[in-house]
Amino acid sequence: MLNLVGAGAPGSDAPDGAAAAAPAVRGITPPRKRGAGRRAVGDVLVELGFLTAAEVEEATREARVSGQRLERALVDAGKLSPEQVGRATAERFGLDYVDLTEYRPDVAAMNLISAPAARRYKAVPIGFDIYEVLQVAVADPANILALDDVRLMTGHEVRPVVAPAEDIAMLIGRMNRLEDAVAEAIDEEPEEADEIRVDGPADRADDAPVIKLVNSVIAQAVEEGASDIHFEPDGRDMRVRFRVDGVLAETASIPRKMVPGVVSRLKIMGDLDIAERRLPQDGRLTRKVEGHTIDLRIVTMPSALGEGVVMRVLDKESVLLSLDTLGMTDQARSRFERSFGKAHGAVLVTGPTGSGKSTTLYTALNALNTVEKNIITIEDPVEYQLPGITQVGVNVRAGLTFPRGLRSALRADPDVIMVGEIRDADTARVAIESALTGHLVLSTLHTNDAASAITRLTEMGIEPFLTASALDCVVAQRLARMLCGYCKRATVLTEHALREADFEVTGDVEAFEPVGCSRCKRTGHKGRMGIFEVMTITEEIRSLALEKTSAERIRAMAIDQGMRVLRADGLEKVRLGLTSIAEVTRVAV
Repeated sequence: MLNLVGAGAPGSDAPDGAAAAAPAVRGITPPRKRGAGRRAVGDVLVELGFLTAAEVEEATREARVSGQRLERALVDAGKLSPEQVGRATAERFGLDYVDLTEYRPDVAAMNLISAPAARRYKAVPIGFDIYEVLQVAVADPANILALDDVRLMTGHEVRPVVAPAEDIAMLIGRMNRLEDAVAEAIDEEPEEADEIRVDGPADRADDAPVIKLVNSVIAQAVEEGASDIHFEPDGRDMRVRFRVDGVLAETASIPRKMVPGVVSRLKIMGDLDIAERRLPQDGRLTRKVEGHTIDLRIVTMPSALGEGVVMRVLDKESVLLSLDTLGMTDQARSRFERSFGKAHGAVLVTGPTGSGKSTTLYTALNALNTVEKNIITIEDPVEYQLPGITQVGVNVRAGLTFPRGLRSALRADPDVIMVGEIRDADTARVAIESALTGHLVLSTLHTNDAASAITRLTEMGIEPFLTASALDCVVAQRLARMLCGYCKRATVLTEHALREADFEVTGDVEAFEPVGCSRCKRTGHKGRMGIFEVMTITEEIRSLALEKTSAERIRAMAIDQGMRVLRADGLEKVRLGLTSIAEVTRVAV
């Protein structure tokens, strides 16, 4: 079995006190008691000063009730950070703690096992100690079987060091770098090859360096949670950018001689015409990446500098279809649930492109999806497939438009209809009439706020009395980047500065600001959350709609009746330390 040898560890060949004599390594913290053996995790947390004995006792009781491990319950409750859990685990087992944001792993050691193996064992070799023992970063040093397998795979004796699970996952993601894929493709690509030729056998095509490069780009995009991949020619090389959390960032550069081959490969994947370079084309494909299914929508764009490609990444397994994950406050969520829980009426979600409107509608559909209801959707395109729901994709070339699909859906005995987007007067008219004839209709509309949805429908030619009768709720939303939980820094926002930025406050506000670390790629942000305003249509708002009054008056009435506007909802999430005031100002103008 596994021999946990290392500097100063029991059973090692190192002399006593070798750990203390060994030179300090940047990013590695030795334990206070080396080889201390298992101690109660609560005692270690108190000893390190992370929690008081009373807090540990209370958390232990709550963990028993919920069936969670104590460390996981404390992290979920926000009382411990993943880094503190890692340090406590290292101290508990008498092992070194490694900060992977500071420590520079040995690439040769990392390459001793493959990325899939590292992901399976949740363990990464990071280097050798002074006794040539392989150091393996793990989150759970009690998993002796995984460490034993790593020893057998590498042929080296191993010594575990402890790191947070999030940092280990980040390091595993870096084991397949795009730069390495580009370098390998350059090495394998013949000098005279200007374009990939797809006239050979299928097995040879799969081994082509450009195919490996494209697959590496897609794999890394999924790993980083990118929503879009941009392949952009600049006249010579091709720039690759990922949109992560709504912001584009450059990831790699593809050499000029490989650009035609990359574009051709992307077209082949999307079943597009590789000979057509003058007109835009669009296609779609499905791929399996790391065991789960990814949908990719491909659009080619001819430009003055060459042909570019944009890929939209739709990770079906990452979409969160729970009301708990939307980020609505209790009041907003209650209003929204009451509205889509009715038997008939129209519920609209508004906001710009990329603000998460479709996800909100899918979440409502998921809550409504029972065997007693017949749910039909008309979408362009169908982004996520929900079991038990009839989803129809718009096909303009075949004559299937939103209005035509909606009319057909009405003849199919639906209880709930979702229209992907109200784009024109015809779609709006059929949707409103459907809501008036006993159906629950969910749809999206492009307006800046909730109140403007009423005036937009009037501008489309919908009679105000129809809008007032059919509409039950309007949700306006934006997506704001969340602060990185590792590096955010406390700050105070003065009342004067907030009022200058058009926020209604009384007194200064304690908040956090982004800093940037390796975990968030120096952006200070990681992940996104929703900012919402939910306007229910009351009798007073219906009266204003019938009078064809302005959106400003409707908005003022909704605020008087308790609606929290986008900026106010964003400010509340700034107070909670979830996002920054700069981010709220950016997305909620």
